[in-house]
Amino acid sequence: MTLRLLGGVAVRLRSSGLPPALARECKDLDFATTKKGAGDAQKLLRDLGYVPHVGFNAMNARERLLFFDETNDRQVDVFVGSFRMCHEIPLDGRLGVYPDTVPLAELLLTKLQIIELNEKDVRDAVALFHDHEVTPDDEGINGSRVAALCSADWGLWRTITTNLDTVASHAQGYDVEQDRISSRLARLQEQIAQEEKSRAWRLRAKIGDRKRWYDLPEEV
Repeated sequence: MTLRLLGGVAVRLRSSGLPPALARECKDLDFATTKKGAGDAQKLLRDLGYVPHVGFNAMNARERLLFFDETNDRQVDVFVGSFRMCHEIPLDGRLGVYPDTVPLAELLLTKLQIIELNEKDVRDAVALFHDHEVTPDDEGINGSRVAALCSADWGLWRTITTNLDTVASHAQGYDVEQDRISSRLARLQEQIAQEEKSRAWRLRAKIGDRKRWYDLPEEV
């Protein structure tokens, strides 16, 4: 069975030791599984004592499952096959890269796909750039993977590049190694800019912001 962490817990698990400025409390758990593994994931969580949100799971089981740890007042989300919120980040075929979390590229994208970044998401994104180089493979933040996904989807590109600028601006307010983080942010932006864009991307770019390019996920 394939089950990998994402979210703030995954950011900390992949970190070698973050400075105090990037520390934060992680209240909930987020996992990803394959489409074939959804049934096994549900059984595992039920066996461990997590209480399923019956109505939500019945409506959304193909994409997302929701459970509660009532003892610790903790919510558990399980994303199936992909991470879909404001944008969809495909995960099937990528969950075997690490034994415990989703790959760093996808972990970063799940943070940056939010239309209105909040403090915890900015902090997590800065943490990823603090501890990991932008690389052409999955040894670090896989810039090739990020660039390929952004160059196939104008909407995703629009949100990710905007949020990279936001993270760069907010990072200046943290007591961290500024040069390291800013150079890695710039490297990823450059790689995204240089990636050849798909025909669908170019067609959607002509419409631009005149049409909404993101989804508004339901709060649960």
